[in-house]
Amino acid sequence: MADFVDWDLAASTAATLGPTGPKVTRAEAAEVVRQLRELTGEAAGHVAEFTGLVPQVDVPPVRVVDRRDWAAVNVSGMRQVIGPLAARLSKRSQTAGTGAMEMVGAKLTAVQAGTVLAYLSGRVLGQYEVFSGGPGQLLLVAPNIVAVERKLGAEPRDFRLWVCLHEVTHRTQFTAVPWLRGHFLREVKAFVDAADTDPAALLGRLRRAVSAAADAVRDKGGQTSVLDVVQTPGQRAVMDRLTALMTLVEGHAEVVMDGVGPRVIPSVDAIRARFDRRRATANPVESVIRRLLGVDAKLRQYAEGRKFVQSVIDRAGMAGFNKVWAAPENLPTLADLADPDAWVARVAP
Repeated sequence: MADFVDWDLAASTAATLGPTGPKVTRAEAAEVVRQLRELTGEAAGHVAEFTGLVPQVDVPPVRVVDRRDWAAVNVSGMRQVIGPLAARLSKRSQTAGTGAMEMVGAKLTAVQAGTVLAYLSGRVLGQYEVFSGGPGQLLLVAPNIVAVERKLGAEPRDFRLWVCLHEVTHRTQFTAVPWLRGHFLREVKAFVDAADTDPAALLGRLRRAVSAAADAVRDKGGQTSVLDVVQTPGQRAVMDRLTALMTLVEGHAEVVMDGVGPRVIPSVDAIRARFDRRRATANPVESVIRRLLGVDAKLRQYAEGRKFVQSVIDRAGMAGFNKVWAAPENLPTLADLADPDAWVARVAP
């Protein structure tokens, strides 16, 4: 049975199309890797002290990677997530006698996936990747960190520690809350299982995705992403829960950065101001790409999540906020994110 996606081609496409640079000497590259590993350890102490969260499992060491490696890790994760759906689609296509079309589709989908990963590989500073194995692994993308600190004119050590604070917070969330990774993976599985495997329905959704891409080019103020268009009704319900969860964890990381940063990073105010300006600005082509891929929605999660988390901490203290990690039913809904008082009344009165 052929794969729905040619994963090897996806990885090679991402590696080929990914951006190059910045220019560094071998000695400079080695120093960046050494310092990022060192600062990850320093950040872990700050995050634990600020949040009160302590890992409950063995924490794998950080992996400092380049863009190609980051894409390869994510291809592996996507393969595990999409595998069950791919098997169902492949079985459908074999029943319908469309084996040759399936092979062509696998190549085309691989190029599309690789192209998306190539774009993201030039923007991601770090990631806590949970799909490839428990409890997950922290990735720091060294070329991107160096490129951004140079564009911002930031002091390198300060910027690198600032990034580490954010990414180590994600690692702490998933290692200090043992049920969180399993809960997240079950939601992702529910999203995949809710996909429509009827060929005609899939074709209709793909056509609407193409239409959405055209609309994004014409409507500069639109907010629709391709993912919004291709979801089934069942997937939308799951996506609401996943969106609420990701908004929570991203907002929590932002609050930790802003809470710890002024204590340990001398130039943090300048870094935050310049970084937020960079987030908010993009050339017209990049704006379309960001909207299509849902990157703009990700940026909104930072702001909305930060507002929710800080509001809860202001009302209930850190101990009250940490009740969010006690059980899945304590996680905020999308409605809670817009009404922190309602969450406090329900969970941490």
